[in-house]
Amino acid sequence: MKAYVFPGQGAQFPGMAQSLYENNPTAKELLEQANEILGFRITDIMFKGTPDELKQTKVTQPAVFLHSTVLAKCLPDFHPDMVAGHSLGEFSALAAAGALNFEEALKLVAIRAQAMQKACELKPSGMAAIINLPQEKIEEICAGIQGIVVPANYNSDGQIVISGENEAIAEACEKMTAAGARRAIVLQVGGAFHSPLMEPARQELAAGIETVSFHAPLCPIWQNVTAEASTDPETIKANLLAQLTSPVRWTQSVKNMIAAGADDFTELGPGTVLQGLIKKIAGASVCVKSLAEI
Repeated sequence: MKAYVFPGQGAQFPGMAQSLYENNPTAKELLEQANEILGFRITDIMFKGTPDELKQTKVTQPAVFLHSTVLAKCLPDFHPDMVAGHSLGEFSALAAAGALNFEEALKLVAIRAQAMQKACELKPSGMAAIINLPQEKIEEICAGIQGIVVPANYNSDGQIVISGENEAIAEACEKMTAAGARRAIVLQVGGAFHSPLMEPARQELAAGIETVSFHAPLCPIWQNVTAEASTDPETIKANLLAQLTSPVRWTQSVKNMIAAGADDFTELGPGTVLQGLIKKIAGASVCVKSLAEI
């Protein structure tokens, strides 16, 4: 069974989607439509911007969404049996699978990006990747720290990202290294994504979500919050909103997709991050590839 997966923030690179724009009339039309919806020429930043310009959350999230979604819409043989997206990528998956239309999904992504940017500025916060420490030990250490720090991304069996206040992150990294983690790497991100510190952003996104229509997708979508398949529009909507303050259960999602029959994964969008994670999770048991252009 064919599974299509969609990357999140961090996959961006200068020149992303430029080949699509230049070589595919449908892609050009959709990307120009996106410029109008957003009120600025995001394509100029995607094609010619610096890495620092692309790193701005308000640019990064719609840019990655656009590359992934436009690519899916231009594929002549896009017939997924299931889809999933990592964090922001869940919006791309929903748009590609028809649960949200392109325009409304992009507007939601823009609201989400700006709301997350504002939430990041309220309190010094961040994220750190913990390498080769059991999940249970990471959860135990986070629970025992005074400040806010929680598991945020279950990326693969050997990599979990924690998220929270800077002081709590520093304390957690120290304790996890002492507990046997091979590495604890503080990430260069703007704030504590997928943690309780994103609650103001969740409230802002909730207002936006109420203005759009969700539809039954053309195939099941494995959602970050539950790592389970969803096809019911109301369930999809609730899980999408909860995602901002809840962990991304990517490892569990991939394992559950494989258990449901997925044996051919294609990552659609910039980069190869998800391809690497799926190979770590599944080994050689499934076919995995990435596609950034047609």
